[in-house]
Amino acid sequence: MKLKVCGMKYLENIQEVAALQPDYLGFIFYEKSKRNFEGIIPELPESIKKTGVFVNESIENIKTKVSKYNLDAIQLHGDESVTYIRELKNALSHSEQREESKNTQCNTEIIKVFGIKDQFNFEIVQSYEEVVDYFLFDTKGKERGGNGITFDWTVLKNYSSTKSFFLSGGIGLEHVKEIQEIRKSNLPIYALDVNSQFEINAGLKSVSKLKQFISELYDK
Repeated sequence: MKLKVCGMKYLENIQEVAALQPDYLGFIFYEKSKRNFEGIIPELPESIKKTGVFVNESIENIKTKVSKYNLDAIQLHGDESVTYIRELKNALSHSEQREESKNTQCNTEIIKVFGIKDQFNFEIVQSYEEVVDYFLFDTKGKERGGNGITFDWTVLKNYSSTKSFFLSGGIGLEHVKEIQEIRKSNLPIYALDVNSQFEINAGLKSVSKLKQFISELYDK
């Protein structure tokens, strides 16, 4: 199971967290977010996928950010439609062809977010299966992510798709046991996405807490 640390903001902190070798680091490009990223992404190990988080953003602006920061993945946290995602992938594939003239596929991973509270109709995600690489299930709250609370994970028992997903929403050290149980299930959980429960301040992550989480989750 992979690990994504989202909401990175500060240069030195990015480097410290990157040293822990998470699989993904998330950078939020949404002006209304207190974790909105406007800085410089330092050189990272190739194993870490730089992920841009967007909310109902224009395709042109996403293309600009992908090019500027050399993003490996895009997380769509708004109300993006299937048609929008198809157009986005087409636009990105054309951009990527400048480097690989024979490439006709979009190499940038696409992650589509769905907010869940106490109930969720998973039929909603079916139409997205063929246009995204992963789903991400987060807690539906006042903010577009980073609410710091979990949703009712028993809802996931109703998930019938084979598409792998990220689990997000208020995940902290106290959830290790529950996560281990989910890992034993037949659910196609691909990664965990952590954020606010490992923060000192918005965008500033506690390296010691992340170290402990990684140790307890992966070393057992």
